[in-house]
Amino acid sequence: MKKLIRNRSDILLERLTVGPMGANCYIVADPALKEAVVIDPGGDPSKIKKALDKAGLTPKLIINTHGHGDHIGANAQLGAPVNIHRLDADFLTDPKKNLSQIFFFSVKSPKAARLLEDNDEIVLGSVNFKVIHTPGHTPGSICLKCGDIIFTGDTLFRDGVGRTDLPDGDEETLFRSIKERLLVFDDSTVIYPGHGEPSTIGEEREWFDSQ
Repeated sequence: MKKLIRNRSDILLERLTVGPMGANCYIVADPALKEAVVIDPGGDPSKIKKALDKAGLTPKLIINTHGHGDHIGANAQLGAPVNIHRLDADFLTDPKKNLSQIFFFSVKSPKAARLLEDNDEIVLGSVNFKVIHTPGHTPGSICLKCGDIIFTGDTLFRDGVGRTDLPDGDEETLFRSIKERLLVFDDSTVIYPGHGEPSTIGEEREWFDSQ
């Protein structure tokens, strides 16, 4: 069993498993500001709202790591501005493109308030994300680096990578994204993926090299 991952002490961080496909939704907040960024609210809006209310947090911003329905399903119900990479912007309002229609849970999100690009910064109080464009799972897939943490969406999991056999996926591009954009970070960098348990860059470099 891999070691437990420590949480950051300078931010509030909570992980919820939501929606029909068990996606990880992350609530990240400045403890002093009491305002939160919600990453990938994929469903179960009442569960997300309950967690926010319990912590006394106001959702100020939504960031989608990509546009699949299981990561955008509760965008509309949270009522916060949506941020997504420009190459996945059309996924938000098209149930066929975001695959929710294929998997029998039709999702339409509000349009993006901000279209993200590689190296963009997103700041809310002490919480600062750097956007890392990691195409492959979808054209506009991104990861979000926050200090010594990276939220990796469906690009990199614990002992696994995102699917590329779905429309708009590309295996070669995904592997290049992982090698050139993620595995370059320190071994101790913690990853919080879009599904499953946390890990570290070092552990996933070892797994990736063994494949």
